[in-house]
Amino acid sequence: MKNKIMQTRFRSTIQMVHTQIDIQRALYHIVFSLFLLTGAGLPRIAEASSGLDSLNHFFTEIRTFEARFGQIVLNDSLEEVDDGQGKVWISRPGLFRWDYEAPDAQEIVGDGVNVWIHDVELEQVTVRDQQDALGNTPAILLAGAGNLGDNYIIEDIGTQGRFDWVNLIPREQESSFEEVRIGFEDNRLRLMELIDSLGQKTRISFIDLKENVFIPSTIFDFIAPDGVDVIDAAGG
Repeated sequence: MKNKIMQTRFRSTIQMVHTQIDIQRALYHIVFSLFLLTGAGLPRIAEASSGLDSLNHFFTEIRTFEARFGQIVLNDSLEEVDDGQGKVWISRPGLFRWDYEAPDAQEIVGDGVNVWIHDVELEQVTVRDQQDALGNTPAILLAGAGNLGDNYIIEDIGTQGRFDWVNLIPREQESSFEEVRIGFEDNRLRLMELIDSLGQKTRISFIDLKENVFIPSTIFDFIAPDGVDVIDAAGG
C-alpha cells in the first residue's frame, strides 16, 4: 500500500513538472504563431533590404503556412536542453497547430478560443484560454490588426550564409522574451529564434514549406481522447 501511495505521488509530481514544461513549450509556440498569424504590415522604411522585403511579403501575402519543423532549445550556456520535430499548420487569423513526434509526442492546438496542450505519454491535456495564454505578448498581432512596427523595433541584421535576417525587439518592457530573429531564404521563412528573458534560446527550422494552400478547418479542432486527464485552466 505504501509503495502504491508513493508511486501515485511520484506520478502526480511528474505530471505537475511536465505540465509546466508543456505550457512553457506551448507559450514559445504561441509567440512564434503570433508572427506567423499576423497580417500586419511593416512601417515604411526608406532603404528596404532583402530581409525586410521578405518580412513584409510574409506578413502581407501569406495567409496559410504548413511545414515540417525541427527544434532545439539552448540554455544561457548554449547547452542543449530540449529538442523535437514535427509538423506545423498556421491559418490566419488565430489558428495554429504544432504536432511533435515520438518519443516526446505532443499536440499544441490553438482553435481561436483555447489552447490545448496534449502530452501523449502522460495521457494528459491542459486547456488554457488563448488570450490569457498569450501572456505579455501583444495580443493585437494575433488578430492581424495594427502595425508590426508599433509593437516591435525592427532591425535588418544582414545576410549570414544563405539567410537574410531580421531582428524584432519588443517595445513592451515587461515582455517575457527579449527578441525574435527571423531568417528567410529566397523570400521564404526558414528559421526563427526566440531569446527569452533568462537567455534561453529556442531555435526552429522549417522544411517542406507550403504557403497559401487550403488547410481544412478540422486540423484546428481538438477533442480530448477518452481516458486522459483534462486540466482546465481556461475557467470553462
